[in-house]
Amino acid sequence: MASSLVFPSAPRNQISRRIPRVASSLASNASTSSKEVVVVGGGIAGLAVSLALHRLGVSSLVLEQGSTLRTGGTSLTLFKNGWRVLDSLGAGDELRQNFLPVKGMIMKSNDGREIRAFSFDEEAPGQEVRAVERRVLLETLANKLPPSTISYSSKVKSVNAQGKEGTMLELEDGRKILANIVIGCDGVNSPIAKWMGFPEAKFVGHCAFRGMAHYPDGQPFESKVNYIYGRGLRAGFVPVSPSKIYWFICFNSNSPGPKNTDPSLLKKEALDLVRDFPSDLQDIIRNTQEDIIIKTPLVDRWLWPGLTPPAYRNGVVLVGDAWHPMTPNLGQGACCALEDSVVLATKLSGSIGKGQDAVNQALREYANDRWPRVFPLTVRANLVGSLVQWDNPLVCALRNGVLIPKIVRLGPFLEHTNFECDLLEPVGSS
Repeated sequence: MASSLVFPSAPRNQISRRIPRVASSLASNASTSSKEVVVVGGGIAGLAVSLALHRLGVSSLVLEQGSTLRTGGTSLTLFKNGWRVLDSLGAGDELRQNFLPVKGMIMKSNDGREIRAFSFDEEAPGQEVRAVERRVLLETLANKLPPSTISYSSKVKSVNAQGKEGTMLELEDGRKILANIVIGCDGVNSPIAKWMGFPEAKFVGHCAFRGMAHYPDGQPFESKVNYIYGRGLRAGFVPVSPSKIYWFICFNSNSPGPKNTDPSLLKKEALDLVRDFPSDLQDIIRNTQEDIIIKTPLVDRWLWPGLTPPAYRNGVVLVGDAWHPMTPNLGQGACCALEDSVVLATKLSGSIGKGQDAVNQALREYANDRWPRVFPLTVRANLVGSLVQWDNPLVCALRNGVLIPKIVRLGPFLEHTNFECDLLEPVGSS
């Protein structure tokens, strides 16, 4: 396996102009600097692991390639395991103030007929579900970090192993950082994962539209997840706040297809897909600003034992989508990334300053703890997606007439959200 890799330049993700800088970039003319812990990527995983380390008394530097927080995207659904982690990071209650608790879910066929309705209180006691704006989640995590933690406009160009000295990160602007520990939180197309020998995430045969509708005078929907099933096509929506509704459409596709960035065409394509679906879904899409609609292929990576590289190598480790991208069918991508962050931070905090062997042992324990958790969830999310994306009319009739109304039980289905973690009390607190 190569010990160094140079990454080609790539277009930057959409940057929100509304987010203030948390920290300025490191001086572009600086010589090589040394850092104990460097986190590559300022998304949910990167900010969460940096905050977890900070609360345990370990400082880190977060390298974010964008000029500010990358707040593209719409919303994500967090279940109780995600909220347990946010509570441990001291961010849960602040976020709860902004987003509605989801009371249950309703499943319908594309002609509007109700197939099944669930109540979380009755069928999954103790469950907590809220749809959270990605922008607000990132801002909340970032604002709890020390001001000098995030270095913007800091895109990694190459990675070079330096043996016992650590790992050298060269940035596109010429800066070099020698890190004892590198935490790769750089997403589905992670350059750090590529350097470690991981294959690209695999397209699963489905693409998704996502958007956020805005109702300035108040949205009219009950606080429940709404799922609508067709043939090879499904959609859904859930209230986020008193004025916003998150929605999605998932459809079968032979390939990811060409990337379309024309907002008006994306909105038209989304509406065309659900022209035979209930009118309330179509109204929600029409109430969505065109520039908030995104279209993405769905991908995952199965972590086969003995075939896929381990999550760590000589002081370098992966977290979240960089390690285990999964389809959104269980709503666990962000939740698992948050889980990763507290587990890794807890393992690492006791190894700092004790040498490379202690660090690698901590990383090994993290990988051994997390693999039995994330691999089955990745597989299960894939299989659930295949199940609900059936396009055979007889199989769809079986799904809508027997499987969902008579067999599925909400409590057992959501057992994967059972995850507990201790509060990470800030160092120095009494």
